[in-house]
Amino acid sequence: MRSFMRKSGVLVWIVVAIVLALLFGTAKVGGNPLVPVEIGRIFATFSSVFGQFLSFAIPLIIIGLVTPAIADLGRGAGRWLGITTAFAYISTLFAGFLTYLVCAFSFPKLLSGFDLANVKEPGNALESYFTIEMPAPVQVMTALLLSFVVGIGLSFIPRGVLRKGFIEFRAIITKLIEKVIIPLLPIHIFGIFLNLTYTGEAWVVMRTLIRVVAVVLLLEVAILLTQYTVAGIVGRKNPLRSLVTMFPAYLTALGTSSSAATIPVTLRQAKKNGVSDAVASFTVPLCATIHLAGSTSKIFAFAFAIALTQGLSISMTVWVGFVFMLGITMVAAPGVPGGAIMASSGLIASMLGFNETQVGLMIATYIALDSFGTATNVTGDGALAIIIDRLADGRIGAEGDLENTRELSFDGMAYLDKVSVDGVVSPVELAESAARIAGVSGALASSDSRVENAISPVCTQE
Repeated sequence: MRSFMRKSGVLVWIVVAIVLALLFGTAKVGGNPLVPVEIGRIFATFSSVFGQFLSFAIPLIIIGLVTPAIADLGRGAGRWLGITTAFAYISTLFAGFLTYLVCAFSFPKLLSGFDLANVKEPGNALESYFTIEMPAPVQVMTALLLSFVVGIGLSFIPRGVLRKGFIEFRAIITKLIEKVIIPLLPIHIFGIFLNLTYTGEAWVVMRTLIRVVAVVLLLEVAILLTQYTVAGIVGRKNPLRSLVTMFPAYLTALGTSSSAATIPVTLRQAKKNGVSDAVASFTVPLCATIHLAGSTSKIFAFAFAIALTQGLSISMTVWVGFVFMLGITMVAAPGVPGGAIMASSGLIASMLGFNETQVGLMIATYIALDSFGTATNVTGDGALAIIIDRLADGRIGAEGDLENTRELSFDGMAYLDKVSVDGVVSPVELAESAARIAGVSGALASSDSRVENAISPVCTQE
């Protein structure tokens, strides 16, 4: 059994953590919870401290993965950055307009006589014994912009000292993910779900909005199936198999309610779907911030439900404009719990005319089910990674440019293996890197040969 759990990976551990949390939090012995509050607070304390650590590490993960990934793309980085952003925005718009059509058709009947006036924001039953403030070195959006600027700059200077520094920094971040974050995630998720089962207010919110929740969950299933159908057609992969492969990321996001905190798992599962390391390291951290199709669908559905039940008159033109603006706002939303609704609250008030009470109701209903939208977001990131990887077709960054081919001939893995003491690079990674560089060198030699053949007749004539 111990050997099975050790080899089964994070998926089984996450499932076990969720089941145990629900069991221990709801089971009663003599009218008291099976797990006393004092012990529950220990897990709440761990989740609080680990959550602070994740908030600290998220910008570093983005910088450590995105910057060298963009640099590895070469001078085509700017183009692929734009293509990925465009696909993320299109996916977000699709989710918004699909939700609008479903809500406009079904909610007037489903929510007839439905009252949301008494819904309150869910509370926190298990307080941590202490908290440790771990301020992030930079904000998430700052880290993302910094990664773009430095990464694109390094694509023009691929063999410099700074490039080598970011290769080493990527190795540090990779080890942080593999040795610290992934092993501790199940305990963190256990604490979150245990806390959720101790408080009754969150379940009151879910029961009150059960009809909206049912529609939203069906919509998110439709969104994911559409995304992976398109990804399967473009990437020539089995859509259902690819979707199932991303299931660990979905479960992790259910526990963390954070796209950014789920990056390590999303990244690993995207690679298991056959996405190349370069594309996965580029698209997954990027899409964790700019691709929030699930959150867009959930925000729109709740906003439509509240407007309908509160008697607000909002025209179709305003709703359509709200979808377009919400898609842009989601690009700027931080990939942390509740980040999407916080980023869009100003838009909800200004465009839809929600007052302070209605905005507070919107935040309460969203936070109660934040994790489901986040899970849809990160799972959809895997579909975009498949699409981008297929469009790149192994040529991402090279684009047939002889000068760019020379730039990409720098073997970062061989360099890292050379300077490391314990061998940070595995023999498999080193062999794959050598094969890849050999292919680039072959392309370079072939290009040089074509140039020489072109020049020789001219020299003979002279």
